[in-house]
Amino acid sequence: MRGGTVTATPRPGPPAAHSLWGHVRSTLILLALMTLVAGFLYPLVVTGIAQGIDPSAANGSLLYYPNNHTLAGSSLVAQNTDAPYLFWERPSLTDYNFTGGAPTPPGQTEPGLAALINETLQYMKEYGNFTVNATLPFWWVAPSASSIDPDLVPEAVLVQIPRVSAHTNLSIVTLTDLVNSHIVNPPLPYIGVQYVDVLQLDLALLPMIGR
Repeated sequence: MRGGTVTATPRPGPPAAHSLWGHVRSTLILLALMTLVAGFLYPLVVTGIAQGIDPSAANGSLLYYPNNHTLAGSSLVAQNTDAPYLFWERPSLTDYNFTGGAPTPPGQTEPGLAALINETLQYMKEYGNFTVNATLPFWWVAPSASSIDPDLVPEAVLVQIPRVSAHTNLSIVTLTDLVNSHIVNPPLPYIGVQYVDVLQLDLALLPMIGR
């Protein structure tokens, strides 16, 4: 107070609004950090952990032909095998192409249903030459959800033994023992079913027939 007057101290005003450049800079920094973490650091950490736990699975579960280092494929992907001396995979709606995704199975009024039925009948006709009154398991005449599933229930593999035996001169007993040795049990009882990876089975069969 001076001379009876009061000098008021001005109050600070509201903070200045953020500038456009401030918003842009913050966005770019956040984008760079998220790209670094999600695009590089996270994949590296996950890959490192997977390589330490199961290197084979981390590298794609690759399989090789017997007695050499030629890549045969992945144990996770079926192949279009129609050689009569080998065990066959399930039918595929994508011709075993895993890059395009599996279409929805055709309905009763779709033209694709006739092609699928014809393929199933061809399977049955092939078996009519070697098996009397054979009952074909559903897994073997119907495509899987992905159309590239390499696994079959044991019944769908065992029913193929007469054809394979006729084209390889291997006995029914020998082939049955081979199939039984490749049956994989579910990880927990009553959760899942037994299955056979057909690609691995065929790779084990090739040396037995000199191929």
